[in-house]
Amino acid sequence: MKHHILSAVIGLAAATVLVPAQAQQKLVPAQSEITFVSKQMGVPVEGRFRQFDGQIAFDPAKPATSKIAFSVDLASISMGKEAEAELPKPVWFNTAKFPKATFQSGAVKALGGGKYEIAGKLAIKGVSSDVVVPVTLAQSGTTTTATGAFPIKRLSFKIGENEWADTSMVADEVQVRFKLALTGVGKL
Repeated sequence: MKHHILSAVIGLAAATVLVPAQAQQKLVPAQSEITFVSKQMGVPVEGRFRQFDGQIAFDPAKPATSKIAFSVDLASISMGKEAEAELPKPVWFNTAKFPKATFQSGAVKALGGGKYEIAGKLAIKGVSSDVVVPVTLAQSGTTTTATGAFPIKRLSFKIGENEWADTSMVADEVQVRFKLALTGVGKL
């Protein structure tokens, strides 16, 4: 009898250790979007990525314990036929060799009023760089929407090499914007 009680206690302790501190949230792709704006000859041009995925474990009560990982399928770009034919090529995204862009969070900091700052590593085309992403959260029913925008320098990630490195044609700065719908986030 003692052996069974001891086994049950050890089993319960092991289960407690294996259960993560915060629940995994689910991304709702149909209500989410990742877009970007670049300037071509001074004119803003918008594009979007149709396929992306995220693993999010966010605890509003303890944001510092949160973990966020994202991957974007670079070949899923939507920006008009001409750009969609060019951007997968080696001088741009080189999707044959580098099919995905990834983001992995480091520190998550609450700024108050539903605003957060997420520091992490963004990797595109084999280049990894530190970024700080401002995020605003809003809740409606069971859905939490995370919105934000941050700039990247395309040349830092080797996006647009050789003759395309000339920033008079395509600007170096690209504004990345996102709206992500999540379920399973605790009350803010």
